[in-house]
Amino acid sequence: MLRLLVKILIVLAIATLLCIGVVAWYVSALWDKPLTIKEQIYSIEPGSSIRKVSRRLNEKNIMPDAYSFALLGIYNQQARQIKVGEYKLTANITPRQMLEKFVKGDVVTYKISLIEGLTFRQFRETIDNADMLQKMTTNWSDEQIMKALNSEQLYPEGQFYPDTYVFRSTDTDLDILHQAYDRMQKELEKIWTMRDQQTPLKSKYEALILASIIEKETGQADERPTIGGVFTNRLNRGMLLQTDPTIIYGLGEQFNGNLKKSHLQDKSNPYNTYVHAGLPPTPIAMPGRESLLAAVAPEQNDYYYFVARGDGSHEFSATYKSHQRAVYEYQLKRKSKG
Repeated sequence: MLRLLVKILIVLAIATLLCIGVVAWYVSALWDKPLTIKEQIYSIEPGSSIRKVSRRLNEKNIMPDAYSFALLGIYNQQARQIKVGEYKLTANITPRQMLEKFVKGDVVTYKISLIEGLTFRQFRETIDNADMLQKMTTNWSDEQIMKALNSEQLYPEGQFYPDTYVFRSTDTDLDILHQAYDRMQKELEKIWTMRDQQTPLKSKYEALILASIIEKETGQADERPTIGGVFTNRLNRGMLLQTDPTIIYGLGEQFNGNLKKSHLQDKSNPYNTYVHAGLPPTPIAMPGRESLLAAVAPEQNDYYYFVARGDGSHEFSATYKSHQRAVYEYQLKRKSKG
């Protein structure tokens, strides 16, 4: 009787193992079988368990059942390792490859470009218009943003580095601002160590101010060191900077595109460098690396003046007399012909 019982138990054990093997083979084959789906974006929401993900994959006709994907995650001991975000699922992806993607956090990313020369207000508008970015700061004041960055004592203009930033759909506008702010502080710190020892600039903040003016005065990278030299020469001699972009910045929304003589004579505008000596009180835009370098280590030249040629470049002059000739040639003469 005991032998018979043992034989029965052995047979049952073998049958059980065979069943487990068949099931394992079937499930394994299912996990490695390419899915017949269209390329699409699938989102894993915060708080989603492997079981919830498995059910949603079935509901969206990505997985043929609501259980096998959860079993795969549990079997691989990766059920708790899936990351939140948007994922691109290709047409022939297998469940195993899909799980690997979810565990690695291989999410879809987007880009936002913050351009040199933009003001902080324009920075914020660009960020507000980024569709896939979560919005936190849309209705915040500038002061609230700087407080969130632990820099409430700073005026925001110039404090954010212009560059292209990569983000995920789960990232916020504050995340981008944080990246741009941290990047500017690091770049400014590094570039300040490269300054000319004879520079009239007394601090990193003054370098940031001058760099923002250089950024607004030209879009040509090769001219920035020369323009930096002009402003440095003027500061060293105690001359007025006399740069239009600072006045325009001070006018803000009052500026309608027409800079008048009265604007140049207005002493109430603290950014009017035609009447106020030295640098304006704050930066006037977001400068890039080339402008930062041009501010701290400008070209050594004898120029004190420059005028736009009308093609994006400038004519530089060492004397006021030659500058007047250049103004006539490139400004007054062209206007009279027009």
